[in-house]
Amino acid sequence: MMKVSYHGHSVVKMETNGKTILIDPFITGNELTDLKAENENPDVIILTHGHADHVGDTIEMAKRCNSLVVAPNELATYIGWQGVQTHPMHIGGSREFDFGKIKFTQAFHGSAIFTEDQQIIYLGMPAGVLFMAEGKTIYHAGDTALFSDMKLIGERHPIDLAFLPIGDNFTMGPEDAALAAEFLQAKTVVPIHYNTFPPIKQDPEQFIGMLKEGLNGKVMNPGDSIEL
Repeated sequence: MMKVSYHGHSVVKMETNGKTILIDPFITGNELTDLKAENENPDVIILTHGHADHVGDTIEMAKRCNSLVVAPNELATYIGWQGVQTHPMHIGGSREFDFGKIKFTQAFHGSAIFTEDQQIIYLGMPAGVLFMAEGKTIYHAGDTALFSDMKLIGERHPIDLAFLPIGDNFTMGPEDAALAAEFLQAKTVVPIHYNTFPPIKQDPEQFIGMLKEGLNGKVMNPGDSIEL
């Protein structure tokens, strides 16, 4: 059985096949998380894109734990330059690992690091993630706008649990995320990427109320978990 937990902003933890996997571990500086970076020991870290509120504690954590970081190619290359073990992938590509299968999907957003000396390091295309293990499929949309190919993602890969951003301003807002849920037809939809900063303040229960009849939405507080 796979245990999936939510930890504020876009942080998701999956425990399966004897491994702990973190997606977008923005912990330090995340006032909504229940985690402490020094207490986490992930075997694998999956990154959707290169923004600081998603890469988060990846480099320090991966060095301490000898974690494998799986990310889009340019981001994986940059992370690898920091002395971290990485596996580069890209949109549309999939890979079987001993802990499960990962496939990157498209996402409409950006991906870069902004340096203190006002330089921008471009880190390739942003992505969403399909994670498949123990006969279950989890979709983490990353940061993205609504796009119609979400229908195709749901048709090709029946989804048990989908994490969708609802914060608006930088990503989909609640209305578009509700339509995304309709496109995906996931068994359960969980809102993420909201309330961390003032520009993305949202009411997650209002989003749940926007879901079309027959769709199952669940608000997860930091630390809440689901068993699949």
